[in-house]
Amino acid sequence: MADNNKSFPGLVAFAILAVMFAVILASSWNDSAIMDELAHIPAAYSYVTLKDMRLNPEHPPLIKDLAGIPLLLLNPDFPTDKDSWTKDINGQWIQGSIFLYESGNNPDTILHLSRLPIMLLFVLFGWLFFIWSRSLYGNKVALLSVFLYTFSPTIIAHSRYVTTDLGAAFAFFIGLAAFFRFIEKPDASRIILAGVAFGIAELLKFSLFLLVPIYLILVLLWSIASAYSENIASRSDKFKAFIKVFFPLLGKVILIGLIGVLLIWILYVWHVWNYPLDREIGDATSILSSFRLRSLVSLDLWLMKTPLLRPLGQYLLGLMMVLQRAAGGNTTYYLGEISNTGWRSYFPVAYALKETIAFHILSLVALYVAIQRIFKSQNKNLKSAFIWIKNNFALAGSIFFTAFYWLYSISTPLNIGLRHVLPTFPFIFLMVSLGIVRWLEKPTYEKPASIAESIHVAHKKFIEPIPKLIFLSLVLLWLVLSVVAAYPYYLSYYNEFIGLDNGYKYINDSNYDWGQDLKRLAHKTDELGINKIYLDYFGGGSPKYYLGDKYESWNSAKGIPPSKSYFAVSTTFLMGGLGTPIRGFKIDPADTYSWLREFKLMGRAGTSILIYEIP
Repeated sequence: MADNNKSFPGLVAFAILAVMFAVILASSWNDSAIMDELAHIPAAYSYVTLKDMRLNPEHPPLIKDLAGIPLLLLNPDFPTDKDSWTKDINGQWIQGSIFLYESGNNPDTILHLSRLPIMLLFVLFGWLFFIWSRSLYGNKVALLSVFLYTFSPTIIAHSRYVTTDLGAAFAFFIGLAAFFRFIEKPDASRIILAGVAFGIAELLKFSLFLLVPIYLILVLLWSIASAYSENIASRSDKFKAFIKVFFPLLGKVILIGLIGVLLIWILYVWHVWNYPLDREIGDATSILSSFRLRSLVSLDLWLMKTPLLRPLGQYLLGLMMVLQRAAGGNTTYYLGEISNTGWRSYFPVAYALKETIAFHILSLVALYVAIQRIFKSQNKNLKSAFIWIKNNFALAGSIFFTAFYWLYSISTPLNIGLRHVLPTFPFIFLMVSLGIVRWLEKPTYEKPASIAESIHVAHKKFIEPIPKLIFLSLVLLWLVLSVVAAYPYYLSYYNEFIGLDNGYKYINDSNYDWGQDLKRLAHKTDELGINKIYLDYFGGGSPKYYLGDKYESWNSAKGIPPSKSYFAVSTTFLMGGLGTPIRGFKIDPADTYSWLREFKLMGRAGTSILIYEIP
């Protein structure tokens, strides 16, 4: 399916990415700091300037390093004489508040500069995705893939903040794309490339540790497919053929892992360079005090105390923190309920509601094409399946990874946003694009022998595809209009099944409200002439900084604010009170916002902060 014309499709792909980069930049300009940025941004600056990783160790440093580099242009004040730095264990939230809002720095300039590398990563990610897709299936599939990537509301939303979510998606992509190339031709250059990609991936998000079992399963799958692809009858000979492929590949995969570990070690050397050893060990001991597998804690502390291995000890600390967090779940609101044990339907429902209806239609068409091709296949035995896997390993691996990651995510109690399955999106876009292009493919015909046959062939090739092209054009236009209409509220995007204004009633937190609308609330109070507002705010912004003397902190337990006043509440806190507790979870009746039901909504700041007038 590949074609030779590369320059024009490449220019089109770059133009799409450039336009969407501008959209991402403009749409984020008035967004306040979201919750996670309050921790990530101070950590970012401390990493690149102080070589000390005491803040935010639960995430690898690479994304934060990138975000911290532009801040060197500002030389902001980063106080190191506060308890949040000198005494607190991982005092990231307080240090973030001090750094952004209490040290004389301009928080908006810091936000704009630190977010810029994430936006540039969006462009690099899209470009590499286009190149990889084109190498597999040609320009048409690649262009449609990058189009779906750039017009995904979820991709857009999380390409604008200093978080690890886009980095995780990028990491899985480069880790798997490089591994697919390696496994098909495991020479020295591809081993090195795969090792570097693996190392970078592990430095972007700790969930990338999943690449270890994924690589092993892919090697196993390739080895079985290779054995079945050979014309061998006996089981013993098949097993010998499997062994002949599996163990040499496994040895090279171990080498890939060692290259990755070397990269981790090199980067972490910088991040513990000025981190006092006694402080690092004390922090780790406190953080891991409730970690169940004590032998692993002992190993981590031993690594930290061993000078050469100390960087790996700091890496292991972060990995263990993530394991501890995932096992503990997260209190969240979902379809009218509140729980910290998670829901099996969480990610499928969030995906159905937060990606565009137009994309879901394209997905159904692609699924129909795939099923149709399976039923039309002449060979439906095990050998044919393995031959197909070997001949289409990148596609087979993409299908496996998508299924594996979704099943893993659904099985965990950590339900804090659709962003957690973002790593599967590029592979889904590729599969959908391939299906659509195959649906549009024109059949080949032998040279017509008569005028009548020529007319028939011309009708089949040029007239019959027209309805499909019109349908595709309309669906893509719908997709574009859905995204344009949501500007600039991409974090709060819900498709037409729900609507932008109603999403918080279904699934909240980073799916809708992460604190991004605080600056818009300040603008709204000016616009409405409000001189006093009582606020229950969720996010990384500072109400005192943006609202000044207008602001007074409030919550449900304080009851109804004074009469003739205004009350604003973040939808995350509001729905956290209104939801029905399940599975043993309890909510204090004072925190349920029962008194708010009698007041009428008078407006909202952005999408996520609701404003009420108290008579």
